Amino acid sequence: MKINRVILVVLDSVGIGELPDAHVYGDVGSNTLANTAHAVGGLSLPNLGELGLGNIIPLEGIPVCPHTSGVYGKMAELSPGKDTTTGHWEMAGIILEQAFPTFPHGFPMDFIAEYEKAIGRGTLGNVVASGTEIISQLGVEHMETGKPIVYTSADSVFQVAAHEEVIPLDELYRMCQIARDMLQGPMKVGRVIARPFLGTPGEFKRTTNRHDYAILPPRKILHQYLAEAGQQVMAVGKIKDIYAGQGITQHKPAKNNMDAIDQLLAFLAQGDQGFIMVNLVDFDMLYGHRNDYKGYALALEELDKRLPEVFSQLGVGDVCIFTADHGCDPTTPSTDHSREYVPLLFKGEAIKENFNLGIRRSFADLGASIAELLGVQVPVGKSFVKDILKS
Repeated sequence: MKINRVILVVLDSVGIGELPDAHVYGDVGSNTLANTAHAVGGLSLPNLGELGLGNIIPLEGIPVCPHTSGVYGKMAELSPGKDTTTGHWEMAGIILEQAFPTFPHGFPMDFIAEYEKAIGRGTLGNVVASGTEIISQLGVEHMETGKPIVYTSADSVFQVAAHEEVIPLDELYRMCQIARDMLQGPMKVGRVIARPFLGTPGEFKRTTNRHDYAILPPRKILHQYLAEAGQQVMAVGKIKDIYAGQGITQHKPAKNNMDAIDQLLAFLAQGDQGFIMVNLVDFDMLYGHRNDYKGYALALEELDKRLPEVFSQLGVGDVCIFTADHGCDPTTPSTDHSREYVPLLFKGEAIKENFNLGIRRSFADLGASIAELLGVQVPVGKSFVKDILKS
């Protein structure tokens, strides 16, 4: 059966258990899915369960499916790190030898001084912090002084927060582009992120006008191989930002998970053949980093309810895949990402039923498999297409 489209849905941060080297990252005991399910007394995810989610590991509320409608398994990450860029890059065929730099004590003061000179104003913060906490702590001073709030996390990020009525979006984006251009060499963080917010003191709330400034991949990625072969490469949500636009032929922004599903449905309705990649950011941004396991669980169940809409739009030659890029266990004391395996679930007319793919050694195996499904070869990763397609 000829495969016309591959849809990859990345459930941002939905990990499924600690990797063997989790202790190196301080993540022993992390299991985003299992711990969240336990914390809320069980998850109701019948559609993902039918694909085999509960067959990968025991999950409260998601029974083992005796005959799954697709292929299931999980993947390990070979690259060092546990951030968005690293995970997405590995899926696209880039396995890092060295993790992106992090700044657990903030950025060097000489760099901050140069940055302030470049943007024409001082800054606040320069600490490791949660995004919601930092605007709560420094939002008032920011509004009084007009100084943007600079902060980082355990991940390789340089984040700039500003109230949209104090620093307009265009100016905030300009500041972030300046930071992106300046952060080179040993300072070359994975992403610079614009973090706009609105509201009044005590009621500040981040808006959906976030924008990511990623570094260019060092080598050709899956998306470019597909585009060069004449395939449409369609991105939903922050996918275009993560890959710095490389190989992306069509893009639909998304404000949240449900909007991202709407945009996916719009791409499916277009009927273009090729590759559609979606990132569902709410799990990570709204719930994982805020240790909100109840919100995390509700978001998973909200997604599951939308899946029949997606499945109804799949054609005979379509393959739909669900995975994640890392973990972010909302039940642990940490608010950072966690070093975890990620789930792998497949659905499509051409996909085997009731098949356990086991554990793949690298996210790059998924990228190589997507390439082969669409008739393209890539140099990194080991395709498992022969294992998942019906004979």
